[in-house]
Amino acid sequence: MLEIRDLVCGYGHVTALKGLTLSVREGQLVALVGANGAGKSTTLRAISGLVPARSGEIRLNGRDIAGSEPRRILAEGIAHCPEGRRVFPQMSVAENLAMGAYLRRDRAGIAADLDRVYGEFPRLGERRAQAAGTLSGGEQQMLAIGRALMARPKLVLFDEPSLGLAPNIVERMFAVIRSICDAGTTVLLVEQNAFAALELCDHAYLIETGRIVLEGSGQALIADPHVRQAYLGG
Repeated sequence: MLEIRDLVCGYGHVTALKGLTLSVREGQLVALVGANGAGKSTTLRAISGLVPARSGEIRLNGRDIAGSEPRRILAEGIAHCPEGRRVFPQMSVAENLAMGAYLRRDRAGIAADLDRVYGEFPRLGERRAQAAGTLSGGEQQMLAIGRALMARPKLVLFDEPSLGLAPNIVERMFAVIRSICDAGTTVLLVEQNAFAALELCDHAYLIETGRIVLEGSGQALIADPHVRQAYLGG
């Protein structure tokens, strides 16, 4: 589904990705793990068109989308659930969810997907008229996930969904992400909690200083001595 080959990109004079190559097959939950500053979030931002590629390819179902505008990439079926949630704080829960579907015109489908989001996250249904900025961190993360799903994407990019959340909420978030994949939506997950991400995923990549240095099943990476020592506390 998604193929990245020799991707180079960065910010100003700083090169964040130095020939990154990875792939995500349809129906997979793929985790991208690594230290802070390794290039994880930049990878997702490059896929979404928020950081321009200097060279290399980003292919979605065979079509090169590198250099495309974010709006077109969303229309192609890639939704981005960003780090820090980034909800619209002055807008209501319902208005935030409507923003997720702003490229769609199928009113019946939008209504059905809204019902599904409220069914998955009943708290959002209870607070649909409440300003998003007054929600708790966990509720805002639910809203960010729901907003991404309202685009009816083929692929969802999750950037640090557990960041700043209480442990019981984190467990719920990971269960929801797994269920999204199991229901047929492909997932690429960037996550600070490497052990949880590796336990959750079907396939994983380890990124260090802008390059993929290791890949395999989540369990294979958990068993790898370097991963255990550097990222899992030994």
